[in-house]
Amino acid sequence: MNAARAADHLGDVVLRPVRGHHAFEGCVEQLATAIRLGVYPFGSPLPTERELAERMRVSRATLREAIAALRMADMVNTTRGRGGGTVVSYRPEAPAKGGTPGIADRKEHLLDSLTFRRVVEPGACHIAAGRTLSASERMMLTTSLAEVDQAEDEAAHRQADSRLHLAIASVTASPMTVKAVTEVQACLHDLLQAIPVLEVNIEHSTRQHRAIVKAILDGDATKARRAMEQHCDDTAALLRGLLG
Repeated sequence: MNAARAADHLGDVVLRPVRGHHAFEGCVEQLATAIRLGVYPFGSPLPTERELAERMRVSRATLREAIAALRMADMVNTTRGRGGGTVVSYRPEAPAKGGTPGIADRKEHLLDSLTFRRVVEPGACHIAAGRTLSASERMMLTTSLAEVDQAEDEAAHRQADSRLHLAIASVTASPMTVKAVTEVQACLHDLLQAIPVLEVNIEHSTRQHRAIVKAILDGDATKARRAMEQHCDDTAALLRGLLG
């Protein structure tokens, strides 16, 4: 599975039906989160309006309003006519360069998300390792892992890291699990943007990612869960220590 197909698959599972009376706001939130986490990285096209509207179960008019809001926020550009479409223009910032606006007001909630993550992501790994994965699912995991290792800068690394965790969630085949992991990854993204990139931590994280993916591919559910628990614990300790 190449990067474009992997992104399309993650979009399929991360973008979910919008419920309730706030369809516009729900569309903006989901699309903006998918862009910030790198499901749709800089320069990549969004699916067509028809595909997005069907995927999120909203009207084309509502979807267009949401995309217009993303344009106003400088997250996408749209060209009309034959061969046109909407392309991501959002460039991720390197962590700790400008920090995350408004993080102080949300810090308690964001730090609590680390506790929620400790429950959700190890469980996702346990489920993923217990399934018989298809060839495309196995390829997506290895491709996502390679993209983290090969990221060309700190900002690209942060997004690739998020995509790997979302890829793991996606192979659980559980929409509720994917939703939970997407939520904690969005919070984690904001927290990690507020601290410096530490080379030693990246090295630790890289080893842990490899151990997690290997355990899932080997079908060792216990080892996969424990490896993710250690990964979550180390990241939480770093964030709580630096953010207070």
